[in-house]
Order: sequence, then C-alpha cells, then structure tokens
Amino acid sequence: MELRDYFDAVRKRWWWVVAAVAVAVTAAVLVNVRATPQYATSVTFFVSTSSAQGVADAYQGGLFSQQRVKSYSGLLTSDRLAESVVSRHSLGLTPGEVQARISARPVPDTVLLQATVTDSSPTRSEQIARAIAREFVDLVQRLETSPGADRPAVKVEVVAGPLLAANPVSPQPVRNVGLGLFLGLLAGVGLALLRGLLDTTVRTVEQLQEVASAAVLGTIPLDSTARREPLVIGRQTHSARAEAFRQLRTNLQFADVDKPIRSLVVTSAMPNEGKTTTATNLALTFAEAGSSVVLVEADLRRPQAAAYLDMEGAVGLTNVLAGQADIDDVLQRWGDSSLTVLPSGFIPPNPSELLGSQQMADLLASLRARFDVVIVDTAPLVPVTDAAPIAAQVDGAILVGRCAKTTEAHLRAAAAALRAVDARLLGCVLNMTPHRSGSYHYYYYYESGRRRIKNPVAPARQRQVPSSEPTAAVTAVTAVSGDEPVATGGVKTL
Repeated sequence: MELRDYFDAVRKRWWWVVAAVAVAVTAAVLVNVRATPQYATSVTFFVSTSSAQGVADAYQGGLFSQQRVKSYSGLLTSDRLAESVVSRHSLGLTPGEVQARISARPVPDTVLLQATVTDSSPTRSEQIARAIAREFVDLVQRLETSPGADRPAVKVEVVAGPLLAANPVSPQPVRNVGLGLFLGLLAGVGLALLRGLLDTTVRTVEQLQEVASAAVLGTIPLDSTARREPLVIGRQTHSARAEAFRQLRTNLQFADVDKPIRSLVVTSAMPNEGKTTTATNLALTFAEAGSSVVLVEADLRRPQAAAYLDMEGAVGLTNVLAGQADIDDVLQRWGDSSLTVLPSGFIPPNPSELLGSQQMADLLASLRARFDVVIVDTAPLVPVTDAAPIAAQVDGAILVGRCAKTTEAHLRAAAAALRAVDARLLGCVLNMTPHRSGSYHYYYYYESGRRRIKNPVAPARQRQVPSSEPTAAVTAVTAVSGDEPVATGGVKTL
C-alpha cells in the first residue's frame, strides 16, 4: 500500500478514530472523577561523613557519602524503618501500609536523599513524613556507629521538610485527558489501518474493473429511499438513481454499435447485491425510451422482480418450461408502458436443469424475435450455477457488485464462472456507491416535484431530432446533457 492508501483507509473510517478518541477521553475523565486524591509530603536528607583533614580526605568523603545515599534510598523503604515508625508513633497503620506509602530517590550527583510519603489524607501524609524524619536519622546513626566508637561514620540531617504539597499529586486531570486523547487517536488510526488492510470488499470503480477484468458500465448511487421505493418510477423518475440507470442504458446501447445488444443477463456474485433492482430498473429505462422490453424473472431461488412491479408471479416461466402453459398466457403487460414481464412461476426443485434445458434456449430465441430487448434476472453466480447456462445463450451478461459488500474473491469467482461457459461479460455495475465516490456529478435541484437544470442545455442541443436522423444521436445528446430522453416521434432507440 502507498501512503495515499493509508490516508484513504483512515479517511473512510474517520468515525472509528472519533469513537476511539471519545472512549479514551471518557475513560480518562472517569478515572479523574472516581480516583481518590493523593497528597504527598517530602523530606530531604543531607548525608555527610565525619570532618576530614585536607582536600583529598574531603573528596574521598564526598564519594563515600554518594555511595551511602544510594544504599539509604533502599533503607527508607525497608520494613525495618516502617516497623520503627509504627512502634513509636500512633498512625493507625500496619508496617506494610506505611512501607507502601514511602518512596525514595537520591538526587543525582549530590549527597541529598529525598523521601516522599503519599496518602489519601494530607494530615496523615505529613504525620508519617515527620515520623520518618526522626526515625530514619536514628536508624542511620545506630547502623553507622561501629562497636566502641562514640560517633557514627556517616551523619544524616534533615535539610528540608516535611513539606506538604498544596495540590494533590494524583489524579492529574490534564495529563490523564491528554494521555487518553493520544492513546485514543493512536488506537483509532491503528484500527482503521488494520481494517483497511484486511478489507477485501470492492469500493471503487477502478478496483471493480481490475478484479473483474471487465469494463464498468455504470455506478448506481446509494439512495436512502431505495429500500422503500426500489423502482425509478413516480417521484423517483428524476432522482440520481434514475439518471444512473439511463446512463447505464446508454452505455449498453453503445457497447457494440456493429452488433446491438438485444438480450442480456443481469446477475451478481452473491445475494443482496442489487441485481434484481438493477434488472428491473434497467428494463423500465429501456421501456421509457420506447423499446419493447420483456423482463424474464429467471431467479428461481428467490424471485422478487414480480413483487417489485406488484404483479402476480404464481404462474410464469417454470410453467412454460414444464409444458403446463403457453408463453402468451403468462406474459403480463406492465401498465401502459412497453414493458412486458415473464414472472418466475412456481419454485421448482431443479432450477439449474430447467434453466439449462433446450426449452429455455428456445424460449429465449422466441422472446428475442418478439421484443427489442430481453432482460433476464438470474440467481447469483457463486452460490448456484443457474445463471451460467443462460448467460451463454444471450448477447452478454452484466455483473452487479455492491459497494463495500462484494468481496474481491466472490467477484473474481463470478467472472470466472461466466467465462467458463464462454459467456460474454459485457461489463460490471457498481451498486449503492456513496455520492462522493461516484463518477457522476449531478447538477439538479428539485422544486414542487419538477426537476430544473442549473446549466441549461444550448438551444442547438435541445432541438427536435428528425426521425430520419440516426437514433443513436438522440441517445448521445441525452447522455451528454443529462436531460431526459428527447422525444423521437415513436422511433425506437434500438
């Protein structure tokens, strides 16, 4: 990964960083609020040897004192001193509790020794420090006085303290919150980068094109209302999703100008990636342009197209393939449009055998002869093999991938399944893409249910196209301007 990839991984999961920082800072605040304040009292001792004669003796005595200071720091925290303090002073603590409250450190390159007593009670902290100041001096004198000597070799004096700090030494709110902020930021960025490294889902058009080794025919933007209103009809006609499907229709029309695509399969790698809504809306946009379209509901595992279109699906494709009904008896016209639907019919126990049969091939050939466009909605490619034999019998297949859900492995397996049966992969569609990552920019705003265009199309491009001009030019004007299809006077766009 390059530096830009790391930055993108963090940017796409910025809320992870915010959440981690919020949790860490909240934890730091709770620690500050719930922690018991601790007060510290310090005592500083001066360590010296007996009076020396001459400079050399004084220097040697200084080195000796520095060595003793290091040993005395351990003596200050010893159980012997703690027992002495408890036995001679009424503190209400055990020797172990007193010992746990004492810390000592020698001041570097000096003969000074500093002891600190930390306690939740400032009064008791000061009492323990006073007791240590007396008992430590007496203990050193006893230890450093040799048998028969009248004075110790080392002398310890209190030169500062006991001094009680004005403010508690713990907790430290500023330090704790700052540390929480740093650790939260570190954890959030680390999690975002780790998730980015482990994320194998397809998120960009470039990634989809590289993994599937096929062109990207379009991107369908994410719409919060799509779950309630999956079809681009009614008030959805002028939405960003509707424009994306029109762009997809245009790209399919110009995919092969020498051999126009008249029959295609819409499939996906896994379920819940939007293949049925893509097939249905694509059929609607072709019908909107004046083409006679038949939508074949060939997903015999979980058929949904008829339900989206609010049509009866109990009798349909499977009945025709089983010889129980004639094709004309089960085809249903959708409203006043030029869209015809062939529902799935009953759910068979052997969908793969039915869809791969000669009857299915003959049916597709019959529908192609009767309609301008045949769109077949099939089951996902990775879990089952239903779509592969149908894809080999039509002009090509469209592979739908869902942004941030379809994995590279599943997409690669789906493309390989199509190529294994010599099916033509026309291209891919990236579904449910965030608006900021799409390749389209929409310049529309809405008022009273009517779309207006901020940058009006030049008058020369709004003119009516004579029926003698190539229909492809009409579609090209539509694609460039982003406006609705120009009326062609009944001339079909295919």
